[in-house]
Amino acid sequence: MYNSNIEEKELEFEVGDKKISFKSGKLARQANGAVLVQSGGNGILVTATMSKDFKGDKDFFPLTVDVEERMYAAGKIPGGFFKREGRATDRAILTARLTDRPLRPVFDKNLRNEMQVISTVLSVDQVYPYDVLVMNGSSCALFISDIPFYEPIGAVRIGNIDGVWLVNPSFEELKTSIVDIIIAGTETAILMVEARCKQASEEMVLEAIERARPEIQKIIAAQVQFGAMIGVEKKQLETFKLNVEVSEKVDELARKRISEKLAKVVEFAAKENRDELLSLGKKGFASEELDIISEEVKKELTEQFPNDSISIDVSLKELERELVRKMILENGIRPDGRKDNEIRKVTCEVGLFPDTTHGTGLFTRGRTQALTILALGSIRESQRLDNLEEVEFKRYMHHYNFPPYSTGETSPLRGPKRREIGHGALAEKALEAMIPDEDKFPYSIRLVSEILESNGSSSMASVCGSTLALMDGGVPILHPVSGIAMGLVKGNGDDFVVLSDIQGIEDFYGDMDFKVAGTENGITALQLDIKVKGINAEVMKKALFQAKEGRLFILNKMLSAIEKPRESLAKIAPKITSFKIPKDKIGELIGPGGKNIKSIKEEFSLDEIDVTDSDGEGVVSITCNDAKNIEMARKKIEGMLKGIDDINEGDEFTGTVVGITSYGAFINIFPGLDGLLHISKIANKRINKVEEFLNLGDKIGVRVGSIDRRDRKISLERTDLE
Repeated sequence: MYNSNIEEKELEFEVGDKKISFKSGKLARQANGAVLVQSGGNGILVTATMSKDFKGDKDFFPLTVDVEERMYAAGKIPGGFFKREGRATDRAILTARLTDRPLRPVFDKNLRNEMQVISTVLSVDQVYPYDVLVMNGSSCALFISDIPFYEPIGAVRIGNIDGVWLVNPSFEELKTSIVDIIIAGTETAILMVEARCKQASEEMVLEAIERARPEIQKIIAAQVQFGAMIGVEKKQLETFKLNVEVSEKVDELARKRISEKLAKVVEFAAKENRDELLSLGKKGFASEELDIISEEVKKELTEQFPNDSISIDVSLKELERELVRKMILENGIRPDGRKDNEIRKVTCEVGLFPDTTHGTGLFTRGRTQALTILALGSIRESQRLDNLEEVEFKRYMHHYNFPPYSTGETSPLRGPKRREIGHGALAEKALEAMIPDEDKFPYSIRLVSEILESNGSSSMASVCGSTLALMDGGVPILHPVSGIAMGLVKGNGDDFVVLSDIQGIEDFYGDMDFKVAGTENGITALQLDIKVKGINAEVMKKALFQAKEGRLFILNKMLSAIEKPRESLAKIAPKITSFKIPKDKIGELIGPGGKNIKSIKEEFSLDEIDVTDSDGEGVVSITCNDAKNIEMARKKIEGMLKGIDDINEGDEFTGTVVGITSYGAFINIFPGLDGLLHISKIANKRINKVEEFLNLGDKIGVRVGSIDRRDRKISLERTDLE
């Protein structure tokens, strides 16, 4: 722990073409380690703290990573009644998860002292993302502290615009970058990858990772140098140790039984009836049988070793891990009998609730099942973001729910947990680049994935279910997206096996969880987590190309259920049209106090009219269940913004009858401009009295026939005659 007399230290270095600085010794001196990391206008205070107590009753390493966004960092006051920050924002939670994932595998897994890393965002420039600074600052705070964290990590974001590679690009650059990839690792290996892409190739992703390596090494070198400047000695902590007697007893009671069950899997894997046998049990034959053995061994040993339940649990897991991995490496057979690149049975359905929802997709893969339901709304229903980012509104949202019954368990429902927020964000990222632009599809879009069963990669199942729901709802997505989760089992030497479509037991006892989503043209999202201390380029390449085969196989299954987006939206979906107007006409359209908009809304019985400024142009969105009323309102608005010099012969409008004479009717086509509809043009036959066919206030479709601009006279023809 710091003392009040510690000398302030600072180190500045460059990553890409941007300067980063580490400062320590001035702020938060009672933490075990504290670093102020700054770059540009971004400043984050990162603290690392460790409890003094050894928690021997835990069977896991108790590390917590938190990110605290402060609205003052961007010169903002929080919304809401209390005007202060509440629960962590989704961005803060996602950044905390992003930071936790590469840090955790570097620690000694037998540590049991509680540790907490808190990053407080003190200032942001809204030019560059702050997340990689949090990751690097967290590693630095741990490394310069007395906490036993010996191998620092580095993190960097890589972009690519028109073939030019960018290191830690800005928000503006990321808008046009084909990739947005965050890579974290040690000096020699990759630990974590998180990416959103615009259909990038596998080769581009691999090159991005290689581009990141030298920058990561710079960041790590800076931490090592800064650690030497601080000069804090690491503490020697008590670590969890297995009771050797318990471990030997577990081996004696369980090894033979587990080996026999796994041998049965290998035996039946080659037989024709393997699917029937190996699909037994909620989690599959092997998982169910291993659970039975574990429960029986626990029951027997708990009486003999009443105070060593943790050693019993850990010993059983280590034994299972050893034997399951051995079966995969030596026999090429997985716990459910599949080969390394084999996908579980996939079924897809759409249109489950056609009369009550806007679109549905049910995706089932083995014992994992995701039901996604689509809801469409007006742009007004976009999500307002109260956070530090520049973006204020979000029209496409993806949410993910993981109820306890999906794994046959019970627990209180307390709103979305970090994992649910993370998985929802990953699925959203996978589909984001395929969502049509607002000017082509003027709707807000919400997808909700309900995970009904889970045994491996429910997040990728939600990607597939969401694609089905979008196409079922008639959303004109650019290309359908599928996803798959890849696993890894490493041997003692250079041997390794990459597994396609991993299930729960393979995730738990494997070395990697690598989720890949994309279209037939390329990758749209990646998420790589490693449980060992890094993987090399050979493993990454093998996993990426094997994932491509798997996701294309799954995509074909999806397309057999629905080949392309439906031609029209669901009957109950709101009807929305949007069009652009000159920016300088926005005020004229809205009118004083919104008078004009209110009048048009009432005149045509519209649900909503939204007028926004987008990229220097005005965008008008009209929502109504009556398509005819929408078209009439559109013509009315377009006419309102024109003068006589702006119209031409053949232009069409929705006008209002404002005067009736013996020779015709005067039609107001926009404020201040009327045209004459001659009596001969009112009907498809000869008429004697205008009043027999038109009344004051009637709304009719008209077309400009001729224009006398000098005298401001317009003759009209009728367009809505049957």
